[in-house]
Amino acid sequence: MIHAVPATPLLRGVFLPNIKAAVKWAKQSEKRETRNKSEKNRLKTLFKRAVDSTENAAALVAESAYDRAAGKGIIHPNKAARKKSRLAKAIKRAAVAPVKTVKKSTKAKK
Repeated sequence: MIHAVPATPLLRGVFLPNIKAAVKWAKQSEKRETRNKSEKNRLKTLFKRAVDSTENAAALVAESAYDRAAGKGIIHPNKAARKKSRLAKAIKRAAVAPVKTVKKSTKAKK
């Protein structure tokens, strides 16, 4: 009996498993990859929002998201710690820094 291999990006001509279970492994890997990519993009967005935001709640949301991602194995725990540290540093720097004002030139244009 010949089994048809689904035309997924991972299996399309590049990888044709000899073992039946390897088809399932490939599908699972593809699903994990898709899920992990979306989660990583979400983490990047949360990080940027927290840095740009003046609220402490955004930072807490980003930190907890990094902890959950590290717990699930989406990112390495050291990476989560590094990102949380950089986030705290950026928020601290933004709180201390004064708001920049645009100076108008006093020279008259000819």
